[in-house]
Amino acid sequence: MDEEITIINANTRNEKIRNFFINNKKRIIIIFSIIFILLVGYYSLEQIKNKNKIKLANEFNSATIDFEIGEKEKATEKLTNIINKQDVTYSPLSLYFLIDNNLIDNKDEINEFFNILINETNLEKEIKNLLIYKKALYNSDSSPENELITILKPIINSESIWKSHALYLLAEYFYSQNEKQKSKEFFMKVLESTSSNNQIKLEAQKRLNRDFSE
Repeated sequence: MDEEITIINANTRNEKIRNFFINNKKRIIIIFSIIFILLVGYYSLEQIKNKNKIKLANEFNSATIDFEIGEKEKATEKLTNIINKQDVTYSPLSLYFLIDNNLIDNKDEINEFFNILINETNLEKEIKNLLIYKKALYNSDSSPENELITILKPIINSESIWKSHALYLLAEYFYSQNEKQKSKEFFMKVLESTSSNNQIKLEAQKRLNRDFSE
């Protein structure tokens, strides 16, 4: 008797499953079709991204070769093009190369490249903070203090790994402007920050001992 009940229950369950698939055939086909399309689309997108990354890598290498053989205008054009592509890897590298090799003298143009990378490129948080710091460093010899502080504000108001670098930069800036009290305050902030880089903290302590000891 128990065997018969088990067989009947199994048959009933199988019938329900079969009826479910029959009654929802169109819906199931649509769902599986959507999943298939999404998988194919994702794979295709990844392939395109990989091809674009390889293309940008080749373009960056080509630009550095152009620079080495004296074709500076070609190098600058290629690097500028890469920056405007807003790639998370090669766009920052291209800007650093332009700056390190003095390929563009116009500060407004360089600052615009910084803005593209900081505000429009989908960078990781700390990479973006590094760019903010480098922008401040690039402008530190010509910008008034309010502009420099404005640039660095996103880092100073965070616990970024670049916070101590930003504070140290401001301390050095104010020292160069002969505003020693402000300079001392920022050196002290380096020491007080819990996220400070150990080497930066050591340098700040040295400066305080050397230039501000009474």
